[in-house]
Amino acid sequence: MEAETVALMTSESPDALVLLTAKGHVVHWSKGAQSIFGYSAQEVDGQHWETLGVPTDHATEQGIRIRETLSLGTVTYEAVRRRKDGSLLYVDVTTRLVHTADLEPMVLSAEKDVTTIKVLRDAKLMEARFRDLLESTPDGIVMANPTGHIVIANSQAERLFGYAEGELRGRSVDELLPERYRKAHVGHRSNYFLQPRKRAMGSGLDLSGLRKDGSEFPIEISLSPLRTEESAFVMSAIRDISERKRFEKALQEKNLELANANQAKDRFLAGMSHELRTPLNAIIGFTGTLLMKLPGPLNDEQQKQLKTVQSSARHLLTLINDLLDVSKIEAGKVELNIEPVDTRALLDEVAATLQPQAISKGLTLTVQGPLQDTMIQTDRRALSQIVLNLVGNALKFTEQGHVRLILVPGMKGAPTTIHVEDTGIGIPAEDQDKLFGAFSRVRNERPDAPEGTGLGLHLSQKLAELLGGKITFQSEGGKGSTFSLVLPMC
Repeated sequence: MEAETVALMTSESPDALVLLTAKGHVVHWSKGAQSIFGYSAQEVDGQHWETLGVPTDHATEQGIRIRETLSLGTVTYEAVRRRKDGSLLYVDVTTRLVHTADLEPMVLSAEKDVTTIKVLRDAKLMEARFRDLLESTPDGIVMANPTGHIVIANSQAERLFGYAEGELRGRSVDELLPERYRKAHVGHRSNYFLQPRKRAMGSGLDLSGLRKDGSEFPIEISLSPLRTEESAFVMSAIRDISERKRFEKALQEKNLELANANQAKDRFLAGMSHELRTPLNAIIGFTGTLLMKLPGPLNDEQQKQLKTVQSSARHLLTLINDLLDVSKIEAGKVELNIEPVDTRALLDEVAATLQPQAISKGLTLTVQGPLQDTMIQTDRRALSQIVLNLVGNALKFTEQGHVRLILVPGMKGAPTTIHVEDTGIGIPAEDQDKLFGAFSRVRNERPDAPEGTGLGLHLSQKLAELLGGKITFQSEGGKGSTFSLVLPMC
């Protein structure tokens, strides 16, 4: 090997001196190379230089420079290199063709770290072009070059991260992130420069910023590529979202409190169901026994008072049952048993059950619709409860005329519909929007207006939704109502 080359390789030069084979494998590694790139001579011996210090997106250029050196004898150029820790730097490179004693061609690469010089040069250029624009934005702005070094940062970014004016210039942008993010960020940055594109604020992952004093705070970042005649840059707009995170945390805690309270309510209702129902059933049962005059005769006043007790107990039991059913639905604890159900037969059963109530009020209760081909897949108990509620409401709020159950079977994929039509008091327009809300009741000025829990329609709509359907209605005050249960064919 040439004496001059040997002298260079053994010198104490601060620059990196790397001797490569014609195919790019490391033969010799100077102390300056170890200092700049972080690899020891033992680690690089025989390794390909491209896999060690050349970023993937610069590998093609490196191959071209080696071939030019072998052809021309010497080449000078600027390049980007990668250290052992993954960080990037700019170097001025001079390569020269040398030969071993047996005339084997080799390449001596002298590489000088010019990162600081290039950052200062770029910073001067970008300051002149963009300083006024960046200072006018409300977010912190940091502009970095392809090696990840900051060339310009506005005053908002300096205040955000706790640095003095101009102190961020030349620092690695990785220093603004906690240690746990840095390794992944190097890869993300390299990929971004390979395929630069805008990324809107809030579209990335949750990140934390690192202030100069070591404290962390949540941030959102938007990215925009920027290319000048001299180089490519990435502009990061950084926003402190600490206040929003505090609000979100408070909201989550409040939601957790509400969820816990709701669970406590469900546990209470489930635990009290037996204790509430048992005495009420006893009251209803013994009242019925007394009204049947099994223990002995009753005078008119006693019979009237016992009927009041019985009616009130039944009303209270209905309210308790509705409350428990609504609670189960909202807690997701209702288990459906989907099976073939003869819809016409079910409507006939409901009508038979409520016929005595209709007769007692002088109303006509009828079922209309086909007798065959009325099978649908649904939960029988839930469907029966919905229809009972709708027909019961119709009877309750109708004083004369009729209540009709009209079955319209689904055809060719159309849904099955059950209409409950009455000639009752109707629903005023001002009450229609809140009709399906819990505990909502139609206003009525009549002193003898029927009482209700305000849960029947709410519960019915919830059950209809569980079955994949819905309840709609048409009504006008004083002219009756038609409630329609629409069910899917499945």
